[in-house]
Amino acid sequence: MMCQLLTEYLSSHGFEVQVAHTGEEGIAQGISAHLDAIVLDVMLPGIDGFEVIRKIRSRSAVPILMLTARAQERDRIMGLDAGADDYLTKTLSSRELLARIHAVVRRAKPRIPSNVVEAAGIHLDADKRVARTKDVRLDLTAGEFDILLALMRANGRVLTREQLLNASERGLNVTDRLVDVHISSLRRKLGDEHNPSGVIETVRSLGYRFRDPKEDQ
Repeated sequence: MMCQLLTEYLSSHGFEVQVAHTGEEGIAQGISAHLDAIVLDVMLPGIDGFEVIRKIRSRSAVPILMLTARAQERDRIMGLDAGADDYLTKTLSSRELLARIHAVVRRAKPRIPSNVVEAAGIHLDADKRVARTKDVRLDLTAGEFDILLALMRANGRVLTREQLLNASERGLNVTDRLVDVHISSLRRKLGDEHNPSGVIETVRSLGYRFRDPKEDQ
């Protein structure tokens, strides 16, 4: 009954739910399936929940929340020691369970450092001054790198030539034409030179913007 109610509740909040009714089934799914999180009871037919966690943890780092009627401190410690990310009792509300699931899933996601920018298959590391696309390193000049970085960080906003000039030349006394030269070179190196739907878009009378073709689909 509890399993059915949780399945319906989580499904109504956008989760795709897989159900396992025994410890053996839970281990098989936890190891082989691509899961964002596991909600696990202690009392299961066959192998108990503590052993299920140990088996899964030997092969996977998927977040695991224990949801059980066993509320003693000893059980809580056993669950956390076995590798559970959270230990919850069945007295909690559905809303709190949902919040706990979101929390462990969020913590499990790899965080991209703020000095790294990625979009449309392009990877820029601002600290190392390295640019890659499709695992191939791009040979960019300092000005080209700075302009591409500024455009990607703008998240689709249009940047004027003056803004790009300031980003790339740090106030040196040069003309706007230099920005156009850098843009032309960037397009060539990114394979956008003859592609009207490339990642660097000219916005007439305003400037340029970076567009991810996937966002237009």
